[in-house]
Amino acid sequence: MILSIWQQFIDGLQQTGWLEFIAVIAGIASVWFSRKENILVYPVGLINTIIYIYLSIKGQLYGEASVNLYYTIMSFYGWVLWAKRNEQKEHVLHITFSSKKELLQQGLFFAVFYAGIFLALSWLKKAFAPEAIPWADALASASAYTGMWLMARKKVESWHWWIVTNIASIPLYFVKGYVFTSFQFLVLLILAVAGLISWRKKAQQVA
Repeated sequence: MILSIWQQFIDGLQQTGWLEFIAVIAGIASVWFSRKENILVYPVGLINTIIYIYLSIKGQLYGEASVNLYYTIMSFYGWVLWAKRNEQKEHVLHITFSSKKELLQQGLFFAVFYAGIFLALSWLKKAFAPEAIPWADALASASAYTGMWLMARKKVESWHWWIVTNIASIPLYFVKGYVFTSFQFLVLLILAVAGLISWRKKAQQVA
């Protein structure tokens, strides 16, 4: 079993196209910048998201395609928020914990998107995309929607959602043949845990 997965990984790496390679490197770099609270997370991340819109549609991962379109839009939104400064030239937005009310809003936000994406993908699977995996794609997509929204607002809890996204995406992309992308999500999972630890410390200092 392990040897079979390893062989699939090696074969997948050999078949990785240059577009996927560039997207993976940009994706890992953007999360690294995010952990460091560096605004370069957005321009570098745009390289990743735009390429993955194309790759996701090609692989019939329509939920992930919608996520990357959303990432692209939210990257511009987050870029503006992170760049804002007051009259003293200090950044306006700081890393903070979510309130109980905000946590409830986040849960509802996730639930609404999960239900919507799951129903849409279930229809697509029956109509013309038999290879779609509705529940897994919806989980990865809805958690990513939530994580990106919270990251733009510098909420510590964004990393919780990124961890869910990465765990769901590792097997999802692997079975679709995007082995290098699957490996990317393994790296991103490690970075997400590191990001959570880093942002928690910064939020505690602000509080």
